[in-house]
This record gives sequence, C-alpha cells and structure tokens, in this order.
Amino acid sequence: ALGRDNAIGVVDTVTRKQIDAISAGSDPEAFSVSPDGNRLYVSNEDANTASVIDTQTHQIIAVIPVGIEPEGVAVSPNGMTVYVTAETTHTVSVIDTIALKVISTILVGSRPRAAAFTPDGKQAYITSEIGSVVSVIDTKTNKVIDSIKIEKKDKQIKPMGVIVSPDGKHVYVATGRGNLVAIIDTSTNTVISYIPVGMRVWGVALTTDGKKLYTANGISNDVSVINTETEKVVATISTGKGPWGIAIEK
Repeated sequence: ALGRDNAIGVVDTVTRKQIDAISAGSDPEAFSVSPDGNRLYVSNEDANTASVIDTQTHQIIAVIPVGIEPEGVAVSPNGMTVYVTAETTHTVSVIDTIALKVISTILVGSRPRAAAFTPDGKQAYITSEIGSVVSVIDTKTNKVIDSIKIEKKDKQIKPMGVIVSPDGKHVYVATGRGNLVAIIDTSTNTVISYIPVGMRVWGVALTTDGKKLYTANGISNDVSVINTETEKVVATISTGKGPWGIAIEK
C-alpha cells in the first residue's frame, strides 16, 4: 500500500519492478486479495472506510463505512466475508462480499491490528496491540469465544501481525516491542512457546508448506527465518530501513 499516494502498487514478479499503481481511496493502510484474485479489499485509515477494488479494471466498485482508524484486512477462505479491524473503536467490521456492506461489528481487545482465519474458515484470530490479547472469533456467529493473553515476564508485548499454519494447528503472533513470536496451539487456544527474533517484529508470513516462518523486524532492519518444526531462527536477512510487512510468492 502506498499510503501517501492513495494507491496500491502493482509489481511484476518476474522483473521485480512496479508496473502500475491502483487508486485505492484515501490513506490506504492495508489490503487483502480475494481467493479468486478478482478483488482487493483495502482499509482507508483516515476515512474510516474499506474500499473494494476490481483487479481487472483497477476501479473502486464500493466504499464501505467501517470502524474508526481501520487497520488490518483479512478475507475468509471462501471469500464470502472480510474482517476489517479498527484501532480506535476496538472493533472488527464483518463485510458481506455479496451485499458489500457491514453485517456485524465485533468488540475485541484494545487497538486491534491484524486478523487471520483458520484454513477451514471456522475461526479468526485478532491481535490487539494495547490489550496484549488475541481474540478468537467464531465466524458462524461472529462472536468472541476466547481471549488469549500474550505475556512474558520482562517483555513489553504488543501483538501485531498474525498468521495461521496451513494445517490449522498453530497461530503465530508477532509481538512488536517484545521481539518474540508467540505460538498458539489452536486445540487449546493457549500460548505454548515464544521464539526470539529481531527487534520490533511486525509482519509475519509462512511458506505454503508451513515449514518456514518469516518475520519483518522494523528496528533491527532485518528478516528472521524460523524453522517451525524446531522453533529456531535458522537465518537472518538484512533489509532496508524499517521493514513492516512481508509476503511470500506462491
């Protein structure tokens, strides 16, 4: 997302060069792509809206009011709903992708940042930076069914990025200033371990087989590569200044 330009850049994966910029509404903060690749869903932070973009025409087809200061965006595996977190109202707006309107608003922890669905789409995990919790949502009822406290002695835990393993057994949570990745067991919704990574860990991404986890570390200016079976950092890759998000090409 190119927030200052109110656009989303399009990069050619072969040449690694930006080839286009899609108008994405005011102050685009984050976005997610529909499973069929036909739509982008974008959070517009200063406008308190979510924009829906047709990826073929690059046109905005809908602008949907959501909570105040929308941040994270996640599309359900079946593409039928979109979750948009809102930092100031501490809510998640649930968008119906057919009706293109909010059908439910869910109160979660303080300052929600990111959302991730389980592979079967039955649950979603929402990180809350100030609340230091991960809220678990039943996507059928759109209700919070659990709240997982992320805490570790002598660490300032600020849950940020979140991703669920391909087998649905684990959730990986970046802890910001905590400089750790927390691992949640989805069968018990408890934290089972912490992995030390770089400084100010924000974004996280998994390989398609789930065997490697990558973290963007904003203060140490690097990416940690984690073997998810051994739960150890196996490589550290230097980056440009202030890496925030990360994505893996499939």
